[in-house]
Amino acid sequence: MFSSVRPVPLLLALCFVVGTLDRGVASAQAVMEGGLVTSRVARSAPRAAASSRRPSRRTPAAPRKPYLPKPGVAPPFFSGRPAIKTYRSNAEGELKLAQAAIDRMLAVKGPRTMQNTVLVYNEAMTHGENVAYQSHLLEAVHPDSAFRADCEKISQTSNKFLDDLSLNRGVFDALKSVDVSNADSATQYFMMRTLRDFRRAGVDKDEPTRKEIAGIYEDLVKTGQDFDRNIRTDSRKIEIMPDDLAGLPDDFVKGHPAGSDGKVTLSIETPDYGPVIRYAQKTGVREKLMHESMNRGYPANMAVLDSLLSKRFRVARILGYDTWADYITEDKMIGTAKAASDFITRLNDTTMRRAQQEYAVYLKRKQEDDPTSTQVNRWEISYYGRLIRKRDFDFDPQEVRPYFAFESVKQGLLDVTSKMYGITYKKIANAPVWDPSVDAYEVYDGVKLIGRFYFDLHPRPGKYNHAAKFTVRQGSKGLQLPEHALVCNFSGGKPGDPGLMEHTEVQTFFHEFGHLLHAIFGGQGQWEPIAGTATERDFVEAPSQMFEEWVWDPNVLRTFAKHYQTGEPIPAEMVRKMRRADAFGRALQVATQAFYSAVSLNLYNKPPIQVSSDAVVAELEPKYTPVPPMPDSHMQTSFGHLDGYSAYYYTYMWSLVISKDMFSAFDKADLLNPAIATRYRDIVLAPGGTRPAREMVHDFLGRDYDFRQFDAWLAGKD
Repeated sequence: MFSSVRPVPLLLALCFVVGTLDRGVASAQAVMEGGLVTSRVARSAPRAAASSRRPSRRTPAAPRKPYLPKPGVAPPFFSGRPAIKTYRSNAEGELKLAQAAIDRMLAVKGPRTMQNTVLVYNEAMTHGENVAYQSHLLEAVHPDSAFRADCEKISQTSNKFLDDLSLNRGVFDALKSVDVSNADSATQYFMMRTLRDFRRAGVDKDEPTRKEIAGIYEDLVKTGQDFDRNIRTDSRKIEIMPDDLAGLPDDFVKGHPAGSDGKVTLSIETPDYGPVIRYAQKTGVREKLMHESMNRGYPANMAVLDSLLSKRFRVARILGYDTWADYITEDKMIGTAKAASDFITRLNDTTMRRAQQEYAVYLKRKQEDDPTSTQVNRWEISYYGRLIRKRDFDFDPQEVRPYFAFESVKQGLLDVTSKMYGITYKKIANAPVWDPSVDAYEVYDGVKLIGRFYFDLHPRPGKYNHAAKFTVRQGSKGLQLPEHALVCNFSGGKPGDPGLMEHTEVQTFFHEFGHLLHAIFGGQGQWEPIAGTATERDFVEAPSQMFEEWVWDPNVLRTFAKHYQTGEPIPAEMVRKMRRADAFGRALQVATQAFYSAVSLNLYNKPPIQVSSDAVVAELEPKYTPVPPMPDSHMQTSFGHLDGYSAYYYTYMWSLVISKDMFSAFDKADLLNPAIATRYRDIVLAPGGTRPAREMVHDFLGRDYDFRQFDAWLAGKD
């Protein structure tokens, strides 16, 4: 069955483009596609400028007029801004609707049909997954810790319902008996995937075995929640003296005044972490902050990770697979754990020599400052990378920040996609949201309402601390509109702060919005479990990775990247310099991604009794990257992908190969050309998960995809 349940956030691909060497592992994994349903064990296909506005103290705020949706359209999921007791009751009510649909389906007498079986099953899945998706979002973003804790329990309940459903032999037999030979191709593909995923869940095992599997699945939900929570709540800080801010941009320094004790506090969260690692002149400040970031979740997640490995291995063995990696890769494009290993090896063979050459350039530059240096440490890579790009390519990332004020970027993103796809966005006034900083929008294709989304884009205590697209509701024709949320942690959102963004943050924004549009465009079909981004998990990143290309185009950027003080558009020559500078360090970035991919696979491709996560990391890092490891660190404890992606982190690079090839079909002279964008939307995005990804890509390109564009990009020939 496509979804069984825990909507674990998908860790998304931009982490590679942003440059994992510029960040600690937790930050490098920031980009996620959080809305696809996936079992807590991730056994099948995949599982957010909001600024707070307060009424003037001098003038009483006018009464808020509640948002009323169009007739026949379900209201936003958080309508009424319910307290936890009401929210829990609503969730329980929707699970009862799901169970009632299953009961109705099983009570059918006579021949099984689409109407009395398949459509009813789709209805049940819609209700059940709604609860799982929504509780998962709220446990990650609600400002009240007690509310978040209760949502974890609701997630457990909804996941158990869906997992038990995936092991329900009566439901499987009912679905299997329906003749779909005369149905449309989307329905036939939906049924193929559904029956396959039932079998992969273990539905054909005897009852005692199914009960054992269900028990492990139930434990895995809680274990995954522990892993995620330990990362989310371990928001570490360091204290430094004001002089230690030397080298950082003026707006950053102004935004970090000393406290009453004369010290400045810095956080490992993205708005602090990125600028400090890139610009701070004092190496000790960078080292200290990165060390805290790379130990996020430590030591608590050491044991939690061991538990994830053990339980998933047990499931794989019960289901007849040698390892979890063998099991989890089977329904992906790549097909086998061996093929995944071969792909990672190909990456390493392609990049390691170039990465060593780039590392030598870093070392030579560092030796200009310290002739005795024999290595460039991980916390020095971003800093010296910036100095090298400034000297050799005449580009300093500080120069572009004034052109990326948060509100301008947000509006620019909406304008760009509106022009490309012929859609319009309508901001919802007084939308029922979980925090005052959240904005909500409706999406229209002509006069037709096709979806709804939320922007939750700035940090706050207790909030999910990376970047992800979370599902709220999968689209299903006749049942509900697609509804999704972008959850990010960008600069800005404070009074008087223009929110000058790093270009990497702009990339992240476009990347995540790419997932959101994929989910909405692909959410117009009938079958909820395969709507939107419910494609093969190692393809799902490709559309969003491709959309990052738009933030490198001078013509696109000039439509919204305007100096926050003068209003002048970003100079085309500055963008060209930025593009040339970006090619430097690319091999090191890919090498680091290959390392992460190898860690992900090698933790899951053997019995857990043979695995020490510290030993795996220590063994693999020097094989894949010339950059020395961070001493006394445990990157795996903040490697959230090890829950959501488990063994298949390779998907970032696999998808990137496809995205580079798909981008070759666009007109580089006019990336806003609606004709090409519409064709891409219709062939690749709109089908959602109703066709194999390989076929959609073939139809769009007119051929099978290949590595040529990726290899050219890696060589800096883009």
